[in-house]
Amino acid sequence: MQQFDVLIVGGGMAGATAAVSIKKQIPNCRIAVVEAFAPKAQSHPSFDDRCIALAEQSVDYLSQLNLFNKTWSFAEPILKVNVSDRGHFGKASITPQEYQVDALGYVVEVNPYGQFLHQQLQSQDITLFCPAKVNSLVQHLDYVEVTLDSDEAVKLQAKLLVVADGAQSPTRDLINLEFDSFPYEQGALIANVKVSPEHQGQAFERFTSQGPIALLPMSEGRFSVAWCMNQSALEEVLALDDSQFLMRLQQEFGYRGGLFEAVGTRSRYPLVHGRISSVVHHRVVVIGNAAHAIHPIAGQGFNLGMRDIQCLVTQLQATALDSWGDHGFTHAYKVARDQDIGRVMTLTDGLVRLFSNESRSIAFGRSCGLMMISLFPNLKMPLARQLMGRVQ
Repeated sequence: MQQFDVLIVGGGMAGATAAVSIKKQIPNCRIAVVEAFAPKAQSHPSFDDRCIALAEQSVDYLSQLNLFNKTWSFAEPILKVNVSDRGHFGKASITPQEYQVDALGYVVEVNPYGQFLHQQLQSQDITLFCPAKVNSLVQHLDYVEVTLDSDEAVKLQAKLLVVADGAQSPTRDLINLEFDSFPYEQGALIANVKVSPEHQGQAFERFTSQGPIALLPMSEGRFSVAWCMNQSALEEVLALDDSQFLMRLQQEFGYRGGLFEAVGTRSRYPLVHGRISSVVHHRVVVIGNAAHAIHPIAGQGFNLGMRDIQCLVTQLQATALDSWGDHGFTHAYKVARDQDIGRVMTLTDGLVRLFSNESRSIAFGRSCGLMMISLFPNLKMPLARQLMGRVQ
């Protein structure tokens, strides 16, 4: 029986970041990570061809731990965010200069960043079980016991179990924690496109009758495109050849982002709104997508998980080792996280519903709202702070 202080199930973006963050800030902590997929496997679900937007606060936190480098070739700064509503007069923009920061955040390619995180896992004194899955789990008064699905039936004990194995979390099911979710009528098409002239660090959020189109600046003059639309339209757009696709995207988005010249592989992703019944259980904390799934409309998903991690580390640092995972520990974590999670989930779902409504009166109200945000800095501040992850 191997014993640890913290056992993390899931070694994807959230799990790997949590493990390394804890180890770097609490060096004497005994940590193990259980991950189902080998990091170089083509099928690894966390490290695909997507990009994520790291908010300015997330970048600051990771940089302090040497887990982010602004000079990486696969990281691009967001130097301006443009928000507009297609067919209506309202628009707004946000720049880092307004808030005395170098960038509003960075767009990071998930695949190379995931490889970097796994290198960090292996360079730290962290025990990694990979590939491996949790076969059974028993919660005792003072520890959690986990059995892995290996030939040797490896058994592990930990004071605290951190569940970070994604939106379809099988570990969450083993603990019988409900995940209340519903699918949106929209799906998302993800692709990288080459644009001319280059984007100059600009990001765009363009609301259309089909759904939002987000363009995030990438390296080599590319945009990462997240195009949300109803399922029938998604099937149609996926079936287009590259030139037809670029023409359709240009028609829907317009030319504010430049001329779309080439497109890479196109993928589809389901869009779900979901929240776990409780982010804690006996000696268990649930973080990242295993705890909350949100629409990508505001680029908040991974940053919400980053704040889970920061809160968890703070709680570990403030608690005596013998009390890690006890009722006082998990209750304090739940209190600390519930408000932020609830606020972000309400905000993103509200934006989806507001900007998917084609009522003329609501559309007029949206345009007026965007204009007011553009004209009055005090109205823009809350939006900008949420975008940058500065929610406190």
